[in-house]
Amino acid sequence: MKLKVDIEKEMDGFHLSASFETESERFALLGASGSGKSMTLKCIAGIENPDRGRIVLGDRVLFDSEERICVPARERKVGYLFQNYALFPNMTVYDNVCCTAKERAYAESLIKKFGLSEMVKQYPSELSGGQAQRTAMARMLAVKPEVILLDEPFSALDNYIKTIMEHEILDILDEFKGSAVLVSHDRNEVYRLAKRIGVMDAGTLVDVQERNAFFDNPKTVAAARLTGCKNISRIKAGDDGLVHAVDWGIALSLSVGRELADAGSVGYRAHYFSLIDEADGLDKTTNVVDCVLQRVIEDTFSMVICFKQRGNESDDPDSLMTWIVDKNKWQEYKDKVMSGSFMLKIDPARLMMLKDYA
Repeated sequence: MKLKVDIEKEMDGFHLSASFETESERFALLGASGSGKSMTLKCIAGIENPDRGRIVLGDRVLFDSEERICVPARERKVGYLFQNYALFPNMTVYDNVCCTAKERAYAESLIKKFGLSEMVKQYPSELSGGQAQRTAMARMLAVKPEVILLDEPFSALDNYIKTIMEHEILDILDEFKGSAVLVSHDRNEVYRLAKRIGVMDAGTLVDVQERNAFFDNPKTVAAARLTGCKNISRIKAGDDGLVHAVDWGIALSLSVGRELADAGSVGYRAHYFSLIDEADGLDKTTNVVDCVLQRVIEDTFSMVICFKQRGNESDDPDSLMTWIVDKNKWQEYKDKVMSGSFMLKIDPARLMMLKDYA
């Protein structure tokens, strides 16, 4: 079932603009809080109305501002799993699941499927987080939706329960034949659950790509940050034919076939650096950071080394660079790093050329 969305909405000085289509796949909107992700879902579901645009599900027009079409939420055949589950507090588990169902027998089968049979007479206040989410998922599926919307589905759960519920949602999505749209600010979550990803940046949907391409080569600064890139600098072309990373304070040469195009920034992932020896004969005029150690932070399975280019006195947060080293490699590097001065090589093939979309 194809879902096509092309909408705009004004909200107290905030402009929402989202345009995408997805057909029988898992699509994710990744973005920071307040970027417009949840509002996009609410417009699809009919909880909110866009100011302009069109929403089409299969061969049904759910919203069209020019044709003045706005199908009521209850008739859209949209399953919505709210961030806070939005269970009716004065209804039992049984009534919450069955209240929107057209087929009572099907709703009852979902209660059994989600392991809720022993708590059908309980109210939401008596449920654990996992039980509440299972109730909400059963209610979502009871309407036999043509599209599923998942709004930050794991934000209220601890890590252990989150892992269990993630497997249950994956089972649902594997069985579901229509499209599913997931909203999240967690890059690992969308990587595991989605097949295609788009970034919501200040109200605008940008950089829509297939999952692996999205993480391997984000196109914008916002996308790079959301995928976990720790090192991002503004760039400018120099008369010497090199690219100058303004915030890092170093010169870069690009790999063969790479061009600046309309990129305004460059990104480099923290685990791609290579430690080099000052006496190894490598050209150190480009793609090399002459590091001055700022701090070493011990993480669960890695060491986080924070440093600056020698002579860089900028206070801009982007001037501080990060190298992440697995703990099993730390002993090999420790003495040189802790001396306070070391050199790191940047692989030009791994540089990410980024648009400064705003």
